[in-house]
Amino acid sequence: MHPVAFDLSGVTVHWYGILLATGFMVGLWTAGRRGMRIGLNAEDISNLMLWMFIGGIAGAKILYVINHWGDDSFKNLFMQRSGMVFHGALFGTALAVWLFTLKTKMPLWATFDTLAPSFALGHAFGRIGCFMTGCCYGKPCDLPWAVQFPETHETQSAHVHPTQIYESVLNLALYGALAWLFRNRKFNGQVFATYLLAYAVLRLAMEFFRADSRGSLWFGTLTSGQGISILLLIAGGAMWYLLSTREKIEPEPSEEQ
Repeated sequence: MHPVAFDLSGVTVHWYGILLATGFMVGLWTAGRRGMRIGLNAEDISNLMLWMFIGGIAGAKILYVINHWGDDSFKNLFMQRSGMVFHGALFGTALAVWLFTLKTKMPLWATFDTLAPSFALGHAFGRIGCFMTGCCYGKPCDLPWAVQFPETHETQSAHVHPTQIYESVLNLALYGALAWLFRNRKFNGQVFATYLLAYAVLRLAMEFFRADSRGSLWFGTLTSGQGISILLLIAGGAMWYLLSTREKIEPEPSEEQ
């Protein structure tokens, strides 16, 4: 709605950046608390977050450029403030986590489980940033909660689905469910696999309500978001199947009375 939060000594500060940073910091704090419960080193988690930040931003930008290749010059595509794709951020972050755990010998799947709820929480903040910026908008509708962007927006003052808010609320609900599952998981990797499955379904549904440009279609019918979500469904299902037998968490023996 209003991309600019304020100007500070000639420096323009945008809501998107504020909310992205807020989501990252809140995610870091919650992940740190979960990690300490299962014996992960708090300093390692803090250092990992830097790797994740770099990997996430790079992945989000790279996938955006790939999706919109040919729409504009490489420089213009890469420098767009809101020109980022969440699936790219997820892939870049996952690669950063894998490399960091190789370097530090942190347990890979337990680390992913620790981080998975924070992915959903951070994404919820990011989608509010999308709403303030005006990207990722929905199709026209006449529902009571439809929103109207300024006349200069691509929607030309039409009433549209607030898809950014839909996804933010659903990600908050997913965060709560994953945080509960983390405390009750039966095998390492269960929380992360569940996140992939749940987010894939969520994103598949959201794509039907969105009207913004998302690049070229896959096979002439699927948006890139739908295509990647299908791949995430397959990956999440395979991960659940394989890890449920290989990464079981043995229950702690009860003390004799």
